[in-house]
Amino acid sequence: MLRILISNDDGIHSLGIYQLANSLSSIGKVIVVAPESERSASGHSITMHKPLRSKSVDFFGKDIEAWCINGTPSDCIKFALQSLLKEKPNLIVSGINHGSNLGTDVLYSGTVSAAVEGAINGIPSIALSLCCHDNCDFKPYAKISSILCKQLYDNGIEKGIVININFPYIPKEELKGIRITSLGVRRYRNCFVERKDPRGNSYYWLAGELEDEENSEDTDVNSINNKYISITPIKIDLTSHEMINKMREWELKI
Repeated sequence: MLRILISNDDGIHSLGIYQLANSLSSIGKVIVVAPESERSASGHSITMHKPLRSKSVDFFGKDIEAWCINGTPSDCIKFALQSLLKEKPNLIVSGINHGSNLGTDVLYSGTVSAAVEGAINGIPSIALSLCCHDNCDFKPYAKISSILCKQLYDNGIEKGIVININFPYIPKEELKGIRITSLGVRRYRNCFVERKDPRGNSYYWLAGELEDEENSEDTDVNSINNKYISITPIKIDLTSHEMINKMREWELKI
């Protein structure tokens, strides 16, 4: 039986992780280790300047062991692998996230970063996101997730690769299918809203407004906009090997 470790960045009590854990329990033995509260857009940060604390959580039912950590999604995976689990998991799944993780957003995403931490440790890892923010029904997409996760695992996820999956938030019968995609481009017009505290000092809220970009047909952004499930393999090796060859010809000196 598959041993599946689940995490997220929306927190241990999110509906997405609840539905995902219960659905994946049909294909393997599930353990959940997730942040105690929302840690969206935490990227791949880890906790170094305060102690980590873990607590057992009774949220998913008697057959699913669950723990919350007062840290980031990456902390959760590191702690689970190094201190909590008696056996190494066969598969790590992160999600289901409230909202998309498309294109360049994956660099900020705590959901994707939890999966990246799994891949760093040599474990097949998948990140799941639903393109919905309010009043989301995760149940049908949790069922689809369990089907896709099993197929992806059985086909073999190469070491150093994270599988990033995004679901358009539409009825299942409106889905046009699945596309294997590349990362698109998403840019935000960062707007810092200035406010005043009771002492008259300025503080700021970041409110990013999405700017439309031209994305080719094979990108995740385009595929979601056209009602396809997007599946993107992401390499954790960020090295540009093509650029290495060019730079070696520059004869840099000091």
